[in-house]
Amino acid sequence: MSAPARRGARRGAIVLLAAVLAGCAGTGERLSNVVTPYKVAVVQGNFVSREQVQMLQPGMGRQQVREILGTPLMVSVFHGDRWEYVFTLKRPGVEAQTRKLTVFFKDNVMDHVEGDEMPSESEFVASLTSKVSKPKVPQLEATEAQLARFPKAESAVPGPSPAPAAPPVASYPPLESPRR
Repeated sequence: MSAPARRGARRGAIVLLAAVLAGCAGTGERLSNVVTPYKVAVVQGNFVSREQVQMLQPGMGRQQVREILGTPLMVSVFHGDRWEYVFTLKRPGVEAQTRKLTVFFKDNVMDHVEGDEMPSESEFVASLTSKVSKPKVPQLEATEAQLARFPKAESAVPGPSPAPAAPPVASYPPLESPRR
């Protein structure tokens, strides 16, 4: 292909691309509703259940508290006598859940606990499966009216038949070679 022909083809492709993009300008809103990014659920921190909080008793050591609740999310250098347990769950289409629990220590033993009312494990699991909105599934089949806009395809010229598939293998070689 000569250089002028390539330039002409390039100009034609640019004009065609501009026409296609101009035609899509009115459907931009519809396209943005159909094509949406995947939104992931974000879980941060330690989930603390009501059952775990009920197991805590004043006078427990730090290691005992850690075995029941897990490692605290925040341990402040300035407040070494308290541990912060914060749990956040953000899911698309559902209001974010945030729960906080603070464990206070006095002379390296647990003194008391303050924080939000914690759900039981079964209540928390039930909250995960409910309230999630189902996304609208787009129609995947064309209607007769939509298909009528396109010309019917010409019937293909019959050609040679494809070769028959090879019969399936009846036995397979051993996975390992025999040991000697």
